[in-house]
Amino acid sequence: MKAFLKWFKKDEVDPAEAGPLFREVKDAITDVQAYARSHGGEIQLVGVSDEGDVKIKLNGACNGCPLSDITLRQGIETQLKQLVPGVRKVTQVL
Repeated sequence: MKAFLKWFKKDEVDPAEAGPLFREVKDAITDVQAYARSHGGEIQLVGVSDEGDVKIKLNGACNGCPLSDITLRQGIETQLKQLVPGVRKVTQVL
């Protein structure tokens, strides 16, 4: 039952995934989000580790897009590293 309820709370982040940079990354995602939304997509923050590793999920038109790897590395990761200096890398979860 707990797993079922967690599915409905998909926007909530597991406390183990909310490292010290979580709030800063969450705020920065708002700025990065504009590009994805302009193409019908959305970036969902999944978590931030203590080491600065960011996990995101691409939704909407970005999910499954053949250019999503380029967007992830050259767009999202580059911009997050500039906005939040402690970000080490950004990975996509499915």
